[in-house]
Formats: sequence, structure tokens, C-alpha cells
Amino acid sequence: MAKRINYLNNKDMLKEIHKSKSTFCSYVDPAYAQFDIILPSIEKINIRTIAEAKRNRAKKMTTTAYEAAKSQNKKVKITEFEVDYRSIQKSDLIFRVMTFDHIPDEPGRKKTPKTIADTKTKLNFPPFQHYKFDEDDNLVCIGKSHWEGGMENGCFSKAHGTATNELAKMWMKLVDRYATRGNVRGYTYNDEMKGQAILQLSQIGLQFDESKSNNPFAYYTAAVTNSFVRVINLEKRNQNIRDDILEMNELKPSHTRQHQGEWEAALRREAEIKPI
Repeated sequence: MAKRINYLNNKDMLKEIHKSKSTFCSYVDPAYAQFDIILPSIEKINIRTIAEAKRNRAKKMTTTAYEAAKSQNKKVKITEFEVDYRSIQKSDLIFRVMTFDHIPDEPGRKKTPKTIADTKTKLNFPPFQHYKFDEDDNLVCIGKSHWEGGMENGCFSKAHGTATNELAKMWMKLVDRYATRGNVRGYTYNDEMKGQAILQLSQIGLQFDESKSNNPFAYYTAAVTNSFVRVINLEKRNQNIRDDILEMNELKPSHTRQHQGEWEAALRREAEIKPI
């Protein structure tokens, strides 16, 4: 049996998205870039979400230990590495809180703002802050997105980071694979569609919100589909304009227009000879 080839998977994509976003962030300690739970506001940090964060960390620790042992060709079971979430201290947890508190205002960016994001500087992905409990059981900010320097004496910045090379390769691999589909590979402007799709992914690739979904593959595929369809519609519109100009000058239009005319004429003939 042939060995299964790993094309693309959500696990690797999420890892590269996280690495890419981290290049736009500043943390008190690099280890604080990892988080255990994503919350919409700091007020949501309570007994229930703390317990959920502990379970998430325990699951992550279990999976990491199991994969490390498996990579050494050891025959092990994941239950052998299971971590009890109750053994994890609250002060070890890191909470990602989605917030615009540290993002500068930009009045007038949109004529009729509908959300708080419309009143702030435009960003390449939703902003957040990381929090953890200190020794006195107080929540302290330990990291900010779109930020350079310390938490108190740093400054807003959105241009110092970049997508990782591995994530860019994933975008290109996804587009190349999509371009081989039967419904698009026959177009002569296939390369233009691929180029438009890669450009689109480079613009919206980091806008994927992990707090709403853990399926970036579907998100990226939808963006690629929209890019391909946009180019196809544009090319068809241009072709119709060319055919109209050729017909106005009594010249032969494209084969597509000729076949369409023959098909419509055949339908009219059938309608005329159809018995009453």
C-alpha cells in the first residue's frame, strides 16, 4: 500500500498562522505567545472558563508528550501520557482576550461605522491581548498584538511582522492544487486566476479568526474560489465586449459566441416546427 502523502491539514495551518501573527506581537516572555483559551472580553475570565482553559492545556500537554514518544518509534498509547487538568495551577494559564483597547482610533475611516473595528485603524487580523494571573491572583497583561516594546512603554505597530515562509508555501500549494480542478484547468488564463488567488490570500490570509473556527482550510478554499470566479467573470465580460465589436464590424466573433448563436437558432427552429 502506497504511503499516504500529507497535502495540507488544519493542524499545520493553525500552527503557521499562530507563528505569523506572533511576529506582529510583543510579549513579556516568548513563552507567553502560547495561549490556553480565547475569550471575547476580560470579563469572561471566570471559574468556568478557567476550568476550560485547564482542560485545554492538559489536552495539549498530553498530545505533545504522546507525539514526542511516537516520533521515536515507540509503541505507546495516548492514555499513558494523560495529564489531569486539576493538577494545573491557575497561574500557569494564559488567556487570549480579543480587544481593541490598545488600537489607536481613526475617526472617519468609514462613513457609517457599524462596529468598533470601523472606528479603529485598519488591521491585518483581529487584535488581542494575553493575560495571566500573578502570585497575588491579579490579572496582568503579558502580551499585545500589533505592538512593539514593553506593555507599558511600548507603541502600536502593524508593519513589523510578516507571514512565515511555510504559510506562504501552503497558500501556493493550495492554489496550485485548486487550479487542477476539472472546472477551471481548461481556461487559457489559468495562470491569471492563480496569481489573483495568491494575491488575495496574501491580503486576507491572517484575518482568519481562531476564536470563531479551527478550520482555516475551508476559509482559504472559499477565498481561492472567489478569486477564480472573479477572474472568470471578468474574462467573460471582456470576451462579450470583443465579440460585440467584431459583430458590429461584420467580422466573425469567438467560437463561443458562434456556438451560442447556433444553439439559440436550433431552439427557435424546434419551437417553430413543434406541432400545436
